[in-house]
Amino acid sequence: MSTLQRLKVSSNKRFLIHEDGTPFFWLGDTAWELFHKLNREEAELYLRNRAQLKFNVVQAVALAEFDGVATSSAYGRQPLKRNAAGDYDPTMPDTDGDDHYWAHVDYIIDLAASLGLYVALLPTWGDKYHQDAFGKGPEIFNGENAKVYGRWLGERYRNRSNIIWVLGGDRSLMTRNHFEVNNGLAAGLREAVQDSQLITFHPSGNTSSSRHMHDEPWLDFNMIQSGHHEQVRENYKHMKGDYDRLPVKPVVDAEPAYEDHPVNFNASRGYFDQADVRTGAYYGVFAGGFGTTYGHHSIWSMTTEPGPYFIMTWQDALNRPGATQMQHLRALMESRSYLDRVPDQSLIADNFEGANGMVATRGENYGLIYSPNGIPFRASLRSWAGSHVSASWFDPRTGEYSAIGEFLSREEEKVKLTPPTSGRGNDWVLVLTAS
Repeated sequence: MSTLQRLKVSSNKRFLIHEDGTPFFWLGDTAWELFHKLNREEAELYLRNRAQLKFNVVQAVALAEFDGVATSSAYGRQPLKRNAAGDYDPTMPDTDGDDHYWAHVDYIIDLAASLGLYVALLPTWGDKYHQDAFGKGPEIFNGENAKVYGRWLGERYRNRSNIIWVLGGDRSLMTRNHFEVNNGLAAGLREAVQDSQLITFHPSGNTSSSRHMHDEPWLDFNMIQSGHHEQVRENYKHMKGDYDRLPVKPVVDAEPAYEDHPVNFNASRGYFDQADVRTGAYYGVFAGGFGTTYGHHSIWSMTTEPGPYFIMTWQDALNRPGATQMQHLRALMESRSYLDRVPDQSLIADNFEGANGMVATRGENYGLIYSPNGIPFRASLRSWAGSHVSASWFDPRTGEYSAIGEFLSREEEKVKLTPPTSGRGNDWVLVLTAS
């Protein structure tokens, strides 16, 4: 069983923390098809790589998107039995024999825990209750069987301290049944796990869980999917909307643009790259997120046969630049006071718009400003009581610092600063430290 500490919401409702009160910075990776498509050796290769790159959360789905109900796992097993009517039944998980589908899920969850990884576990992808215009389905859920299935999942995994439950599954909620299914899943889970595991909701693209579920008592924190549509990242706008919402709940962008994903799902428009990935991550965190999630288009899908839409195998994608660089963001945030951090645009004297927009955050004695394209800007030094402020540049590509110098915070309220390089892919963080 897992020896990782359970997670909970901080007292100020802005962050996740461990049981002992220490901060938890969510650095997630998207592996939706992990249980459905990978065998144990492949799963170990993937999880060890992610742990080495300092990820601490993997997002995966029990009833997966790629026909995860009707097609088998790597070991030839399906997750559900059919009922008397011949339909796949979520109240009838197939646990016959020793090497069933859920034993494989057990193995991967426990392996993840041994490597220091939490699993953000979706009970089902959204097409199993809302097939809509895409997805294999079949639609098998209603409020009643969802509650039974949720209770069964909770009872099976409540002793795993590395589980975070994620409802939704990339679908808008448009009918009464859509709401009943998700509330049923939540009710069943809560009956089984009480408050020992967190529950959230993964929304459709370009929206947040707060749209439908913010006031639900079972929702511990909000998830945003800023998504894969426009190349200009503006997920800080989503983040501000949720950060300002009452009652206060933590928020994370759990699906910004994936690396090597076709822009707006159209390969002829090109692909999101490492610069897009970094910008989405730093924007989301600096605007108030308690972490971020990275994704690669060929990894979530566990692609083995590349083409124009999924352009490489999942194995070749493991060490793409954006993936290797996410650890620097985690290290930056964990190196400073944590639970006092707030978004603060007043650190930026004159901001830009669109692709050059900057986002700032600060703690009691420090400030961070993210510049996506390295354009010179003016910073305001008025936020601290100390008389001196030291400044340095932080390189999101390497995690290295380079000193700028020291300023008198009261006499030089607005200081013009020029990042070391400029242009697309030349993003920088200005680090201000008061003394």
